[in-house]
Amino acid sequence: MIRTSLTLALVLCAAGALAQQPQSPPPAAAAAPKPAAAAAPAVSVEEAYRKELAFLTAQKRELEQRLAQSRTQAQQQANALEAEVAALEARAIALDNESASLQEQGTLAEEQAISNEETAGLLEGTFAQAGATLEGFGVALPPVEAAQSERLQTLYGAADRKLGELSSVRQEAGKFFLADGTQVEGTLLRVGNVALYGISANAAGALAPAGGGEFKLWREPADAAARALQGGTAPASLPIYLFENAATAVSEPEKKTFWGEMQKGGPIGYVILALGGIALVLVGLRAAFLMQAGAAVQPTIDAAGPLVRQYKIAEAIEAVKQRKGSAARVVTAALRNLDRDREHLEDIISEAILHESTRLNRFGAMILMIAGVAPLLGLLGTVTGMIQTFDVITEFGTSDPKLLAGGIAVALVTTEQGLIVAIPCLLLGNLLSGWADRIKDDMEKGALKVINLYQERREQSRLKAAS
Repeated sequence: MIRTSLTLALVLCAAGALAQQPQSPPPAAAAAPKPAAAAAPAVSVEEAYRKELAFLTAQKRELEQRLAQSRTQAQQQANALEAEVAALEARAIALDNESASLQEQGTLAEEQAISNEETAGLLEGTFAQAGATLEGFGVALPPVEAAQSERLQTLYGAADRKLGELSSVRQEAGKFFLADGTQVEGTLLRVGNVALYGISANAAGALAPAGGGEFKLWREPADAAARALQGGTAPASLPIYLFENAATAVSEPEKKTFWGEMQKGGPIGYVILALGGIALVLVGLRAAFLMQAGAAVQPTIDAAGPLVRQYKIAEAIEAVKQRKGSAARVVTAALRNLDRDREHLEDIISEAILHESTRLNRFGAMILMIAGVAPLLGLLGTVTGMIQTFDVITEFGTSDPKLLAGGIAVALVTTEQGLIVAIPCLLLGNLLSGWADRIKDDMEKGALKVINLYQERREQSRLKAAS
């Protein structure tokens, strides 16, 4: 850029110098002589160029020095700024690390505080529970104002002593009830704090809570074991009744019977059992009826067959009429219409069988209906029982699982009753329906057999007459 400027300056200077030179006039006639003037000093263009070049060269050198100085200052300022930026970045990183460390320390402090609160709550809960337990044994704990270390030491010391005492077998005088309700005096042999034996002149054995801190002789015999423990010897087997506390009376388990279980179903259960009884009676009646109808098919055919072969249709009809039943009526209808064509005769037989189907299917629909209704009634009883159980929960809560389990068990009894009634009814109903269908088939076969015998006899007579 500097070289371009210098070249442009030199060109301008040269143009100026040329413009200052006098132009020679054109040739003309000799002019009139003028008086001679004083001579002008000679101007050297080369010298002017040289001076101008020297000036520009000096100016260029000065500008280059200034440019180098500016570049140096700019580089120094850039280095200083970069160093300052690096220092600030390092400071920012250090502050971030410090902030993260402080946050981590704060989180740890919060966790430690929460842990301390939980530990304090656990200790207070332990003190409260231990105090409530040990106070029942007459052991007093230090007051709340005492140091926790002192309270813990006293607590564990008292608990250790009491556990050692309760883990031993102890004898003391006391009273208990016999199986007949008689209260007797004797020796109470305590096994820790979970079992008790009673020994008296009348009887001995394991004791169970009778309520109110009293005990009664348990129904399982344990006389030999109680007396062996009293004598300081270990029996071969140790019949024992373990109890949680003596405040609640323990009742002996109820002996279950079939009728007792069925009574738990309530009114709906009675309805299901009544339907089961009705279904049982209907199954018996239908089975007897089908047995009678099925047994009459073959004797009816045997009675009519020989007479039809002899071409004695009237006698065959009279012989069949003497037999009562569905098979006799179907065969009679066939015998009365033997002179008709084959297709018409088969339609008559089918109509007669359809007419008898009403009698053969007697009670079948009712049995299957009971099989379908019984499970629904059982489900209704279960839903009703569950509603009652939830009403008990709403009123008394869930503090007694035995009460809830008993209510649910009673609710499920109706479902059991429904299935007990439905399964045999469904099975027997389908078996009886199949039996009735087989009887219908046998009647149709018997009637067709009579028709075939008659047609064979008629064909033989025709052939004989033709010959």
